[in-house]
Amino acid sequence: MDKAGDTQAFVGLMSGTSLDGVDGVVADIATDGTWQGVRAHAHEPFDAALREELLALNRSGPDEIHRAALAAQGVSRAYARVVARLRQAAPDRPIRALGAHGQTVRHRPELGYTAQLLAPALLAELTAVDVVADLRSRDLAAGGQGAPLVPVFHQAVFGRPDRAVAALNIGGIANVSVLNPGQPPRGFDCGPGNVLMDLWCQRHTGQPYDKDGQWAANGRIREDWLTLALADPYFALPPPKSTGRDLFHAQWLEGWLQRCQALQGGDTTSPTALADVQATLCELTARSSADAVRGQSPQATELIVCGGGAFNSQLLRRLQALLPGVAVASSTTRGLPPEQVEAAAFAWLAWASVNRRPGNDPAVTGAAGPRILGAIYPA
Repeated sequence: MDKAGDTQAFVGLMSGTSLDGVDGVVADIATDGTWQGVRAHAHEPFDAALREELLALNRSGPDEIHRAALAAQGVSRAYARVVARLRQAAPDRPIRALGAHGQTVRHRPELGYTAQLLAPALLAELTAVDVVADLRSRDLAAGGQGAPLVPVFHQAVFGRPDRAVAALNIGGIANVSVLNPGQPPRGFDCGPGNVLMDLWCQRHTGQPYDKDGQWAANGRIREDWLTLALADPYFALPPPKSTGRDLFHAQWLEGWLQRCQALQGGDTTSPTALADVQATLCELTARSSADAVRGQSPQATELIVCGGGAFNSQLLRRLQALLPGVAVASSTTRGLPPEQVEAAAFAWLAWASVNRRPGNDPAVTGAAGPRILGAIYPA
């Protein structure tokens, strides 16, 4: 295939639950939807004020409609700056459209709604590119969870014709995709990814995350504390299911810590205990993710890990220990670096929307059927 002649360039933009900023890619996608690869990648962290406001808007507060509108403009301007950098990196590729997720601040599929902050008309104005936004609401309207949307893309880039593979995206929340040969993909949110670990790390070290999982590696996994965490009803729910900061937030962490302290030897405040909390939170992500893989894809021989959690060596070590016989590896080994995967998925979803192809999978989200996702804001 002539890559230049038979493909178009789509931009994908993603800012996830971890609130670490915006990742963007320019992706080449064939006219029939076949994935061709990433041509350029750019990342921009959120400035501290915008990050704090986005975090605050995950909870009810004063004047939140006004504040959310201004935050949506801030997110859109950050997105536009990433698009400008992508154009500099790939100046020879005109962009057909961009898929923009926006910043999720509420996700309540049980009530039929999800909220992502974005000003897509402003983004179209700033970039002079067709913007595909609001990518979750149609699936929700059809009775689905609106998430995860990435398993169809995971199937396209990570699926194998001869063996079962699982893909695990570890952002703020962890979600798994089950990729069996000759079958449609399945997937769901396993539970917390980095969100609780990051909260604890920020609180006690002043760092935004536990680099390489070093702090967790120095702690002791407390099985009694872990049992309390895994008792949360979410983990026992069957798929389809999805979650976010609406459940796994600072209040969840505080409630769990109080229950841990009530146990014999349950001190969580000494320097040693602080590291034990981090080790146990890391194990919560690893254990809930491994349980999901074993429960839904017992025949998988390969687990492809992407998202920020793929850079946490301690987390990957724990996943490998919990999944003997499964080769646990970063998505880099399959040609797509972990920080690019979700943005690439939204580039593909933009392709699907522009070409009026379904972007969801009812087996994943529980929707009544395949649906074309997104609203298009012309340049």
